[in-house]
Amino acid sequence: MACQSVAAVMDEQALLGLNPNADARYRQRAMAYFEQLKESQDAWEVCAEALAKGIYNDDHVKFFCFQVLEHQIKFRHAGLSAVQQQLIRETLMKWLQCQLMNNQPEKPFIRNKAAQVFALTFVMEYLTLWPKFFFDILSLVGLNPHGVDIYLRTLMAIDAEVVDRDILHSPEETRRNTLIKDGMREQCIPHLVESWFQILQTYQQSHPELTCQCLEVVGAYVSWIDLNLIANDRFVNLLLSQMSVEELREEACDCLFEIINKGMDPVDKTKLVESLCQVLQSAGFFNVEQEEDVDFLAKFSRLVNGMGQSLVLSWTKLAKAGNVKDAAETLQAVEAKVPLLLQLLVHEDDDISANIVGFCYEYLHVLKQLPQLTDQQKTNIEAVMLAVMKKLTYDDEYNFENEGEDEAMFVEYRKQLKMLLDRLAQVSPELLLEAVRRVFTNTMQNWQTAPFMEVEVAIRLLYMLGEALPASHGAHFSGDTAKTSALQDMMRTLVSCGVSSYQHSSVSLEFFETVVRYDKFFIVEPQHIPNVLMAFLDQRGLRHNSPKVRSRVAYLFSRFVKTLHKHMNAFIEDILTRIQDLLELAPPENGFLAMLTSDDQLFMFETAGVLIVNSECPAERKQALMRSLLLPLMDVFRLLLAKLLQETEEERQASLADCLSHAVGFASRTSKAFSNKQTVKQCGCTEVYRDCMQTFLPALSCPVQRGVLRSSVRSFLHRMIICLEEEVLPFVPAASEHMLKDCEAKDLQEFIPLISQITAKFKRQVSPFLQQVFMPLVLAIFEVLARPAEDNDQAAALEKQMLRRSYFTFIQTVTGSGMNEVMANQGAENIERVVFTIIQGAVDFPDPIAQKTCFIILSKLVELWGGKDGMVGFPDFIYKHIVPACFLAPLKPTFDLSDAQTVLTLSECSLTLKMIHLKRGPEFIQFLQQEYLPSLQVSPEISQELCQVIQQPDIKVLKNYIKAFFQRAKL
Repeated sequence: MACQSVAAVMDEQALLGLNPNADARYRQRAMAYFEQLKESQDAWEVCAEALAKGIYNDDHVKFFCFQVLEHQIKFRHAGLSAVQQQLIRETLMKWLQCQLMNNQPEKPFIRNKAAQVFALTFVMEYLTLWPKFFFDILSLVGLNPHGVDIYLRTLMAIDAEVVDRDILHSPEETRRNTLIKDGMREQCIPHLVESWFQILQTYQQSHPELTCQCLEVVGAYVSWIDLNLIANDRFVNLLLSQMSVEELREEACDCLFEIINKGMDPVDKTKLVESLCQVLQSAGFFNVEQEEDVDFLAKFSRLVNGMGQSLVLSWTKLAKAGNVKDAAETLQAVEAKVPLLLQLLVHEDDDISANIVGFCYEYLHVLKQLPQLTDQQKTNIEAVMLAVMKKLTYDDEYNFENEGEDEAMFVEYRKQLKMLLDRLAQVSPELLLEAVRRVFTNTMQNWQTAPFMEVEVAIRLLYMLGEALPASHGAHFSGDTAKTSALQDMMRTLVSCGVSSYQHSSVSLEFFETVVRYDKFFIVEPQHIPNVLMAFLDQRGLRHNSPKVRSRVAYLFSRFVKTLHKHMNAFIEDILTRIQDLLELAPPENGFLAMLTSDDQLFMFETAGVLIVNSECPAERKQALMRSLLLPLMDVFRLLLAKLLQETEEERQASLADCLSHAVGFASRTSKAFSNKQTVKQCGCTEVYRDCMQTFLPALSCPVQRGVLRSSVRSFLHRMIICLEEEVLPFVPAASEHMLKDCEAKDLQEFIPLISQITAKFKRQVSPFLQQVFMPLVLAIFEVLARPAEDNDQAAALEKQMLRRSYFTFIQTVTGSGMNEVMANQGAENIERVVFTIIQGAVDFPDPIAQKTCFIILSKLVELWGGKDGMVGFPDFIYKHIVPACFLAPLKPTFDLSDAQTVLTLSECSLTLKMIHLKRGPEFIQFLQQEYLPSLQVSPEISQELCQVIQQPDIKVLKNYIKAFFQRAKL
């Protein structure tokens, strides 16, 4: 009968929508029904009844019912009546009872959701309404496998709610969780531990999955319960016996790891680890080479790592406390694990090796702190070195041309090994240097016959020494003679033994990386530069058959040249001739396979620029070389621009525009070789770059692909302002006019820094131009800002915010550069319009970065125009608009005084008030006291106090007072 009544109450149509395959109409109805049940005072009770009586067989409906229950417990528990709270408890216990009698367990996702609901109920009620929570559950489930499964899942869910440190809790939840743990320790933990022991013992043969679940529970709880309950002979022997059962051993390993990891007294920790090690060793677990199961060995390696790190931590504490005897015993225990550490570190499986790196690193750190090393410790260090060198080696399966997940994991693992190598260098730099030298020399003697991985790792080790044995600014070849002569010998061997011809991309890359890391070697022995230059320029480097090698070498070559250009004068024109074809602009035709990508070519153009600019030839020759470098770019630019203007197909337009953009970028990059204008003039290159400007500027008026073209030409202008200085000025008005036509927010935002750069650099020289461009630029900004946008278009809103900031920054640059006339000559109406936007920016937009800029501008305008001989009518404007802005902005609800950026805005606001007082004197104080502050209902006492603070000289006092003033006002 009850079954019927519930069925009638529940919305069967809505329940159909719970099926993932249901159509959208049903799914929407199910969602609406879920919301209705969640929010109703008692409608959710039908779900409780459905669960308690097992009315529905559909898994999605069962899950749905638990979700509704979960919502009530999580968000509405306090508002439920005692009867309703009792109903939840009864529902859960009845549902659990049903599980004991079912032949088949529920699906895992339902069991997990049920465990979650049990856990939430426990958290809400254990301390008050349901102290016998565990007693009731254990009494009901006994050793029934289905019941035990729910019990263990519930314990893990409780751990997630109460203990898991990865989950953020509010202070209130943290206090509650502490009380729950205290209550559990007092009342039920021993019973729970006993239940775990029974489960582990009972089910290890018949239900290994339950045993694994139970081991996970023990591992989770051991961190906060009394360790003696677990770390005793009975329990540990059981765990150790499970280390020998194939289905259980990995979980047993993890469980032992958690036991070892528990914080405790260092002497006790050493005893615990040692007793565990003894048992593991006598059971044969230390015979790593006889174990074939790599998954288990990875877990075992993690366990050994945990034991090793625990011992190191104990040693550190004991040594710090001056406990010499116990510290010595602990160190002995650490040393005893080193043979096992080495076996695991050198294991062919990288996961097993990676899991022990932590212990190895800490062990080396211990050795670093010892006053003197024993022979055995030195032997250990050498063994670690050999292991690291062996493990750094690539294996045959590594795919260099198409690196996937396995390759990425090996690269990460290599980084861990590098940490070990760096630590080895700190412990014993001499031993490391000697070991690397031995490996390197032996390999280089036989590189022609050695496999690529051995050759690569030998060069790699030399490369890694550069970081492991640090030197100030890469000065590896001066100072300590033992080190410098060893490095010099190895570098000499590297560049003269012919290994640069080895036919494998990994060796080629490592060769060039190492040459550039030790580029200072060639200052000491410049005779090797020609050979290395040839390697860079031929099929070993820039013309290698691997695009990856060519790309990296382009970058490395630019670094090599930047360091050593002084030693290359004899070869400059030869180099430029050899790289000429690599500097050609790739045509926009599809399917054309260029030797280098456009990004790589940027480095090549920069390199060519560096070589020309720093050569010792006369200015006329430099000019000729630079012209021959840039002329092909100009020619192809004119050609492609003409093509673009006639092209109608959009995809073709885009590839032409990209090509044009690359040409401008390459020309721009050559200018990086100049440090300032003097160098451009000295080299006689001014005219060449002027020609480039004349060639590139017409692209600004191109009606298609404007974004790409404008962006590249704008970047070129930025460079030319630095390199050509006033020579660039004749080009600026026309460029500006084109860039202000039909522009978007992003165009303006990128154009403003260009104008600001010109303003800041040339000041008075550009005053006429600025007066001319000021209003067109401002009006273009106003027009873009006034365009309507969708309410929820966040991208457009952000673009406008950034444009607004750029606009205010521009006004700040103009007012701050001493060119009063630029704004003053715009006519009264325009000035008023602009200044009103500054007032608006200071008050109306909740953007503290922009507001701060606006107050800086207002302060500057008061300084320029607010005095006795200032602009007519401006003092009136100060009182009507600027003073109110200083009070209305901080009083806005959006003005958050706990935000650091907003506090900086308030500081500028204080400085504005100070500037008004400086310019208007007692008149301003009178205005505040008699007119403005009374209009804000500020009491006469506070009003007087504020005016006194404004009049005193210390600005810091004013800033602090203003902050307190507005904090009080907002209460």
